[in-house]
Amino acid sequence: MSYQETDISWQVLRRIVRLWAGDAAELAEVKTLVGGCINTTLALTMKDGGRAVLKIAPHRVSRELAREAHQLEVLRNQGLPVPQVYNWHMGNLECPHSYVLMEFMEGMNLIHARQQAGPQGMDQIQNHLAEIMIAIHSRTADAYCRELPGEVQRFANWPEFYRHVYDPIWSDVEKSGELPPKLRKQIARIHEKLDKVLTHDDKPRLVHWDVWATNVLAAPDSSGNWRVTGLLDPNCKYAHAEAEIAYMELFHTITPTFLKRYQEVYKLGPGYHQVRKWIYQLYPLLNHVHLFGSQYLKPLTAAMEKAAAAV
Repeated sequence: MSYQETDISWQVLRRIVRLWAGDAAELAEVKTLVGGCINTTLALTMKDGGRAVLKIAPHRVSRELAREAHQLEVLRNQGLPVPQVYNWHMGNLECPHSYVLMEFMEGMNLIHARQQAGPQGMDQIQNHLAEIMIAIHSRTADAYCRELPGEVQRFANWPEFYRHVYDPIWSDVEKSGELPPKLRKQIARIHEKLDKVLTHDDKPRLVHWDVWATNVLAAPDSSGNWRVTGLLDPNCKYAHAEAEIAYMELFHTITPTFLKRYQEVYKLGPGYHQVRKWIYQLYPLLNHVHLFGSQYLKPLTAAMEKAAAAV
């Protein structure tokens, strides 16, 4: 067993499983999966062969897990391949662990799929992923906002919402001293121009907001054709869909095959290719510097040069 029982007790895990599967349910195996920096992600196998994935934040009130449960349901209700949520709980005095228990999705992440699928299989994955993203982006709203349960702050203006998302990150990085002075000044100049450079004529569209290789699962079907079997870890918003595509390009989640299929429905015009793409790639890298440190300074600097040339 690869799981350290001192992290979360077997009794806690058994109670969570029995709330879902009944009092007769018994755990057979628990394995740690790659997850976020805060939550623990576990693969649970029952003695009857049933499987589930548990994301748990021990001794924390985690609204992020409640958000994830809500967003998975939103995407699943659109018929998309995301895990079914079996149960979720926000920590309280009686049960101090926040968690979401969800379906175990078969498949391998995109990194491993690239190694096994071959060029034809990868084209099949990319075409299917494009169809999934088209379906997600087809859902629209009348304002830009986060997809959260309950009341949310809504924005009529896309640059204003984009600032709302990234201003706290930019403020922290700007003050941290992690950026060389020249790079800090260049980003500050770009930040001042967002109202101008991010204008577009599309409407707010639902986005996943974190589609990169480890959040995409794929496997061959019974006919040997490769398909996307799961899309994980949403951080959904109603946003400019181009920002999602730029993110996927930045982290090499997608290929020209994807872009060809996607643009049969949503054309990416000159404004994207010449200007907005570079801005949309700059800010996720700024966030990576914020989260992971100086190892992302080099790609951030390269993105900054492209953004500066574009605007």
